[in-house]
Amino acid sequence: MSTLLRGRTLTFHRRPINGEDHRAYSYHTDGAVLIEDGKIIAHGPFDALTMAHPNAEIIDHRPNLIVPGFIDPHIHYPQMQVVGSYAGSLLEWLNRYTFIEEQRFTDEAHAERIADLFMNELIRYGTTTAVAFCSVHANSADAFFTAAAKRNMAMAGGKVMMDREAPDALTDTAQSSYDDTKALIERWHGKGRATYAITPRFAITSTPEQLEAAGTLAREHPTCLIQSHLSENDGEIARVAELYPEDEDYTAVYERFGLFNDRALYGHCIHLKPRERAAMAEAGAVAVSCPTSNLFLGSGLFPHKVLQEEGVRIGYATDIGGGTSYSMLRTMDVGYKVAQLQGDRMHPLQTFFAMTLGNAQALGMEAKIGTLDAGSDADIVVLNASAMPASALKMERVETLEEELFLLQTLADNRMITETYVAGVPLKSALS
Repeated sequence: MSTLLRGRTLTFHRRPINGEDHRAYSYHTDGAVLIEDGKIIAHGPFDALTMAHPNAEIIDHRPNLIVPGFIDPHIHYPQMQVVGSYAGSLLEWLNRYTFIEEQRFTDEAHAERIADLFMNELIRYGTTTAVAFCSVHANSADAFFTAAAKRNMAMAGGKVMMDREAPDALTDTAQSSYDDTKALIERWHGKGRATYAITPRFAITSTPEQLEAAGTLAREHPTCLIQSHLSENDGEIARVAELYPEDEDYTAVYERFGLFNDRALYGHCIHLKPRERAAMAEAGAVAVSCPTSNLFLGSGLFPHKVLQEEGVRIGYATDIGGGTSYSMLRTMDVGYKVAQLQGDRMHPLQTFFAMTLGNAQALGMEAKIGTLDAGSDADIVVLNASAMPASALKMERVETLEEELFLLQTLADNRMITETYVAGVPLKSALS
């Protein structure tokens, strides 16, 4: 049975240079997306598609906007109950709240409960794919992938590898982290819509032996993602220098152990030196901006313009629970403001590209997610900019697509997410 979602449709082909770069995207004021067996068969003008597929079931979302599902490339699912915890800096926040909370994930029932709530929360905010840090416990990754599989969501994640500078109850060893990760890769990677991410938490919490094990895993499983943290906070950078005095800089630590390539996602990347930026560009590694987290913890401002001009691949993410919102719309609103503070104006078309096709490209998954193109998985979000009284009032004065996109971003609210489709199935409306 084919389904035709009717509404205004927007999808990107590449990053818009500016607001006048109309060839970078396709927008139909009366458009439709044809779905069959969880895949997008076509998108385009409604009249043309309904004429070609007269027997398709029509779901009318007019006048709402239909876009690809949002993608979040850096988030910590065990930190749902850490959000909004008062602390002055990254390392204080980790030790005072996060490491304590993550110890609870040795309990399988707790991990399963939080994983289910996590997936539901993403759906409420229109996020259909995320790359998540689990806890150090292998069962936390099993719970994460099980919850995603129940909803047929395209999710990536991995068990954190962490063998020092954390509570004893929250550490593994170089060997056990290798063994657990290898078993999880065999159990989950490429099964259904799951992608495994090899996950050393960051250089502070991994010995050289553990980073060597992570690099070995990356060589043995080249289709897995790699995720970690890099250059988030001045205190963190200083501690890395103490622990790895033989390395030229923070980036060099990951380079030495074979963890720097075009499958690697590094959260934050705020304080990179010129050599580090050049190394990222050469390797094709992704710098993932986490704007709400960076402001919340006082870590600094992501240098979007500098990194882009120097050829570094960029993603944008919520970074729950240092981040303060599950919403990719809210994330891009704050990212826009951070750019503004540095004289870098981001057009609304660029921000919507970033959280759809842009983040899909960061994951190397643009052939499957991030667009409304034929052959893509039918992960789709329906947006209603008039969902709240204040936004409805503003919409009376909105005349262009870019004004509507900017309103959605600026007044971001999960009530603006009318529906979230995962592989063609409407999931938000099914939540209580």
